[in-house]
Amino acid sequence: MPSAGPLSGVKVVDLTAVVAGPYCTQIMADMGADVVKVEAPQGDNARYISVGPEPGLSGVFTNVNRGKRSVVLDLQTDAGKDALRTLVARADVFIHSMRAAAIAKLGFDYAAVADLNPSIVYTNCYGYGRTGPYAARPAYDDTIQAECGLAAVQEELTGTAGYVGSIMADKICGLTAVNATMMALFHRERTGEGQEVEVPMFETMAAFMLVEHANGAMFDPPLGPALYPRTVARNRRPYQTSDGHLAALIYNDKQWQAFIDAVKPAWATDRYATMAGRAADIDTVYGLIGDALRERTTAEWLALFDELGIPASPLRSTGDLFTDPHLDAVGFFETVQTVHGPVRFPGVPTGFSRTPGRVRGGAPRLGEHTAEVLADWGQEPVK
Repeated sequence: MPSAGPLSGVKVVDLTAVVAGPYCTQIMADMGADVVKVEAPQGDNARYISVGPEPGLSGVFTNVNRGKRSVVLDLQTDAGKDALRTLVARADVFIHSMRAAAIAKLGFDYAAVADLNPSIVYTNCYGYGRTGPYAARPAYDDTIQAECGLAAVQEELTGTAGYVGSIMADKICGLTAVNATMMALFHRERTGEGQEVEVPMFETMAAFMLVEHANGAMFDPPLGPALYPRTVARNRRPYQTSDGHLAALIYNDKQWQAFIDAVKPAWATDRYATMAGRAADIDTVYGLIGDALRERTTAEWLALFDELGIPASPLRSTGDLFTDPHLDAVGFFETVQTVHGPVRFPGVPTGFSRTPGRVRGGAPRLGEHTAEVLADWGQEPVK
C-alpha cells in the first residue's frame, strides 16, 4: 500500500529475526517506512512457530512482519554480501539481531556499514551489551525473564517462580529499539550525523523491572529490598465475585473513602484511611477487599465502581479482544486482503492527526520481493 505515515520515505534494511527486532520494524512499517526484510535461504525461524495459512507464514510471523518486503540473500556468499552492501548504501536504517561477533564475522558491523553509508542509523538488538562478560551468550525471552528478575517476582506473587504468559522481554525490547532508532533519526535530521545504537535485552529488561522494584535498594545505605510491595502482594489478583471475577484498584484516598462509605465494611478503620497506612499492610488490605467483593455479582460491582469513579474492569481473555465493543468503535482491528483471503490484524494503537499509520499489507512469503527490491534499490539480480 502507498506510504503516508510519519516515516514515509524512510528505508530500513532489516536483518532481525523471531520477535524482538521484527516487532520494532513492524511498527516502522506501519508508520510508512519501506522495510526490507533480509532473510537467509531457510528464512526466519518465526515463520514456522505457530499455525498459519501455509508453511512459512505462521500467525506470529505474519503479525510482526506485515507490510514488509522479503529479500533472500545468502550472506555466506560474495554475491549475497555485495547485494546487501548495495541496499545498505541506500538505506536510512540498518537493524540486526545477531550477536556482535556474528555480524562482524559477516563483514557488516557498524564500522563496515558506516564506511558505506556514514549517515546511516545502525541499530543492534541482541541479548547483552558487548562490553560485559555476558556478551557472547545467546538470549531468548525465557532466559531474559529469568535473568532480569521477572520470573522471581512471579514467585513472590504465587509461591512458584514462573514466566509471564507473554513474551514480555521480546516485545519491550522491540519497543525500546523503536524509541532508540527514532531518537537517532531525529538527531540525524538536525545534524546529518549517523550513529550506532545498542539495545541489549538484558539491560533493557533490568531497567524496566527496576522502575518500581529498585525502590529502597537505590539508597545508600539501602532502606529496603529491591521490591515494590504492592505489586508482589499475594492477594493482588483479580477479585472473585459471587458469579465471576473482576479487576479493581481502590487506590487513592478519595477512592478509598468512597468505597468505604458505599460498602460500610466492618473492618474499615482509621488504620487504612490513608495511602501510607494501606501501603504498610497492602496484602491484608487486598485480602479484605477480596472478601467484601465475594458478596455481590460482577455486574453489581462494576456498576457501583463506575458510579464511584473507581477503576474496574471485567476479566477478559485475549480472544475476547476480537469482539470488544470499544476496540470495534475506535477501529482498532484492520482487515487486509491477502493471497489467503482477509486477515484481521491488531492495528496501530497510536493516533496521528496528519500522518496516521496503518497496516500496509500482509506478511511476505520467503523471498517474495527479492527481484523487485534489488531493482528498486539499484542492484543487479543475484546469481
